[in-house]
Amino acid sequence: MIQVRPVAFARVSTSPQRTGEVHRVTGETDVHVALDLDGTGRCQVATGVPFLDHMLHQLASHGLLDLEITARGDTHIDDHHTNEDVGIALGQALAQALGDRRGIRRFGHFLAPLDEALVQVALDCSGRPHLSYDLAIPAQRIGTYDTELVREFFVAVANNAGLTLHIRQLAGVNSHHIVEAGFKAFARALDQAVEIDPRRGGAVPSSKGVLERAGQVAA
Repeated sequence: MIQVRPVAFARVSTSPQRTGEVHRVTGETDVHVALDLDGTGRCQVATGVPFLDHMLHQLASHGLLDLEITARGDTHIDDHHTNEDVGIALGQALAQALGDRRGIRRFGHFLAPLDEALVQVALDCSGRPHLSYDLAIPAQRIGTYDTELVREFFVAVANNAGLTLHIRQLAGVNSHHIVEAGFKAFARALDQAVEIDPRRGGAVPSSKGVLERAGQVAA
């Protein structure tokens, strides 16, 4: 049985906390994620999947998230369950940190170059999960990491955070460069989208006055 336990994430601050913490336990994995949207890029991750750890460091550094992730999974089989469940827990923690999404800019867009690779990410913190994914990664593996898992990671994050997410490759031939450019573009677009817009005055950024919360309409 899946156990998901949101946990209070205490931090001394003079401003409202935008933090999330989730401990997700299944028969295949045990994943703990804590994040702070208003961080400085501090990152401590140990998932048992080295390339995923490298990409999570890019997410924290370029998205200015404080991110702590630990995972134990059945990596003796393959990396699929750990990769997906880290994405699920990360998405849930992000949704928790965003709450009803009051005051945020909501939309983000970034073009990230990495040598010959160029990847575009556009996203909307809409509460309506959707992923359009267009990375053509030449290699089947980067190190021991199956590149099919890149899409699975972003599916899990988008579905559980309630993101409308578009990832498009404009150029690139090196698999590592393409994937890393995608994570960097996602990080910068997310940073833009979750930023507080002072002109909003704390209002929900929607003409309807409400945004869905990871698949459920907010009250």
